[in-house]
Amino acid sequence: MKKIIFTEKAPAAIGPYSQAVLSNGTLYVSGQIAFALAEAGASIEEETRQVMENLKAILEAANMTFENVVKASIFVKDMNNFAAINAVYGEYFSENPPARETVEVARLPKDVNVEISCIAVI
Repeated sequence: MKKIIFTEKAPAAIGPYSQAVLSNGTLYVSGQIAFALAEAGASIEEETRQVMENLKAILEAANMTFENVVKASIFVKDMNNFAAINAVYGEYFSENPPARETVEVARLPKDVNVEISCIAVI
């Protein structure tokens, strides 16, 4: 059984997928981007912070917080931005951070610089 999670506090899906799906106590959050900021030429820190705020809003819509996150995936357009992305990301996981991977990719949706998804449990 699955429950679709949606909040207007995060961008609507830009394709045939849900912001998040809750199934058997596990929340699968789709990759979040900040395309308006990327398009406007915002800094990587601003872009990353918006992505994290999108994740936060979706977690809250499922009655969860970052403390519930057990796994995160970060996709970056340029690994040279890793330190800046990591610094902002770390502000949201000050204690007991989740498992994670960070992968450099050739291109991301809407030509953003960073996309982050996560898995959380009740």
